[in-house]
Amino acid sequence: MGKTSIEWTDATWNPVRGCTKVSPGCKHCYAETFAERFRGVPGHPYEQGFALRLVPEKLQEPLRWREPRRVFVNSMSDLFHPDVPNEYIAACFCVMASQPSHTFQVLTKRAERMREWFAWLERGSDGAIERYLSSPMMVEGRTSRAALVPPRDEPPPPTRQLRHLYDVGAELVNRHMPGGRFHHLRSLGERHWRDWPLSNVWLGVSVEDRKYGLPRIEHLRQTPAAVRVLSVEPLLEDLGTLDLRGIHQVIVGGESGPGARALHPDWVRSIRDQCTAAGVAFFFKQWGGVRKKVAGRVLDGRTWDEMPEVVRG
Repeated sequence: MGKTSIEWTDATWNPVRGCTKVSPGCKHCYAETFAERFRGVPGHPYEQGFALRLVPEKLQEPLRWREPRRVFVNSMSDLFHPDVPNEYIAACFCVMASQPSHTFQVLTKRAERMREWFAWLERGSDGAIERYLSSPMMVEGRTSRAALVPPRDEPPPPTRQLRHLYDVGAELVNRHMPGGRFHHLRSLGERHWRDWPLSNVWLGVSVEDRKYGLPRIEHLRQTPAAVRVLSVEPLLEDLGTLDLRGIHQVIVGGESGPGARALHPDWVRSIRDQCTAAGVAFFFKQWGGVRKKVAGRVLDGRTWDEMPEVVRG
């Protein structure tokens, strides 16, 4: 299991590693700092530093986890980075759909790409899987399509979107699972889900400031999601009045580590009060700073650990 000390989740899952900076919230990226420490170390997962790369052997990792848990997807990357192919994102969602006992928390700074990916899925992928599987990066070790046809007695997918998801992602996932195991997982997923979007997948965007962060909220609102989350960390300025329509949780935290930018208590209180008024779950992660453990996470005499209530379907 990808153990983690992150307060709002239980585990991490990184089928993608590495990223590139896109906005001021990335300035002191903890993931980059960690990864670059191991650049050039032979055999280390981050031998290539923070360069972006797919890690398909990690796709089946959540299948080994028996106890239900919250899973932070790509704590060391961004699933919707422009260099991650649509088909690979679909493979990740296939795994999430096939594990309904877990809750997957997907956060991104590429909110527009996320919205575009869901639109791509709605269109049925436009036949892209054939082009992807014949590309140079995927030809080696190709699996026979005949081996991927599910038994005739399997029920049809309950939603059009789920059918497209499995059609696009199943072949890629199947290559990294022994014994055609994914056929069984697909059957479980299709029997479980009767609605779209998946209620065990929470989608969130980073909102660190007004210029870059606030526009992401509207992209998130227009993306199909059972639960929508704002990750306001690091909070770099007063965000003013937030439009919380369609938002289910707001996580707030200050920046930590060397060079951490200051967090003003009134910025946090403003967001908390807006969440309370709107009935949105509020989670205060940390004050941050160079010594974040000393600063703690108490706000006005208490900790705030509210989580959204979700009806699993």
